[in-house]
Amino acid sequence: MTMKKTILATTALTMSAGLAFAEAHGDMADSMTLVSWGGAYQASQQKAYVEPYLANNEGVTSTWDESSNEAVAKLRAMNEAGNVTWDLVDVVASDAIRLCDEGLAMEYDPDELLADAPDGTKASDDFGDLIVSDCFIPQIVYSTTFGYRTDMVGDTPPTDVCAVFDTEAYPGKRSLEKRPINNMEWALICDGVAKEDVYDVLETEEGQAQAFAKLDTIKDDVIWWSAGADTPQLLADGEVVMGSTYNGRLFSVIEEQDQPVAMLWDAQVFDLDGWIIPAGLPEDRLARVKDFVKFATDTQRLADQAKYISYGPARASSAPLVGKHAELGIDMAPHMPTDPNNATNTFLYNYEWWADYRDDLDAKFQAWLAQ
Repeated sequence: MTMKKTILATTALTMSAGLAFAEAHGDMADSMTLVSWGGAYQASQQKAYVEPYLANNEGVTSTWDESSNEAVAKLRAMNEAGNVTWDLVDVVASDAIRLCDEGLAMEYDPDELLADAPDGTKASDDFGDLIVSDCFIPQIVYSTTFGYRTDMVGDTPPTDVCAVFDTEAYPGKRSLEKRPINNMEWALICDGVAKEDVYDVLETEEGQAQAFAKLDTIKDDVIWWSAGADTPQLLADGEVVMGSTYNGRLFSVIEEQDQPVAMLWDAQVFDLDGWIIPAGLPEDRLARVKDFVKFATDTQRLADQAKYISYGPARASSAPLVGKHAELGIDMAPHMPTDPNNATNTFLYNYEWWADYRDDLDAKFQAWLAQ
């Protein structure tokens, strides 16, 4: 899915214009309920743009809800009950597409809602193809990839993602996320399916059976995780030899905690994370959210977020501004999934495909786990 080609040619709102908007549409609410994922990522959001925004807007408060992993189900329930209590929700791109398709997220014009780049480049061009839905406001590019214990892999550290399936060369437990996404793709790639054919194969009953059969070969060696912090902890404790998780979580265990863990970037799966605005918010809450989103997604704020976590900013204009880690003082660019040295063999996640097939494969995956 791409943004509609016809986008209103409007000038991005300045801060004063944002105030004029609020006055024209009623006073802005003085509080916001923001929804995210908890952990290091939510902390990076808090430091990079929530705290500066609140400092610039005296009397405004914000509250976090750490329910992003349940965003689709909870917004469906809130909508059905006619009581949407969330103001802004952080979701992965495929969930944004589902929420947009179901009318639960607000469609927006990026050049009307979001700030221009410092050189005047319109937001629609600055974010470009990362605006994968008419409702999705991109923030970061991250990847799901593998980390491994450097002291548990012998003299030949893994360089290929298919080492995950090689229990002879790399004995020990692995950790994988307790959902089909990424696992099914890696299974097919490591069973000989070309990357460009993965989703065509996975669309068939035979392809799904092939992926499950490959996963069967390591099923008894897998510890399944649900929270992003699980794999870093399992690696730190030496309970697994390798495991998948978000690259920012691995950065934390490697660089911040100084554990004997290394990155396996091969076949990392790029994904996008960003905001959606729930549909049907009252005018005062919507005015506040729009004001906040414009600030939180500007070029400087997205670059600032990279001071705290190794996720690439979604704006092209933010990338040159990525500097050093706020506490460690190390250059952050080499730790980004988008760094050329890390992105030599990536797998591109198909957001639309998973938006269509997620419910069906979730059910099949859970049934397979129970066997």
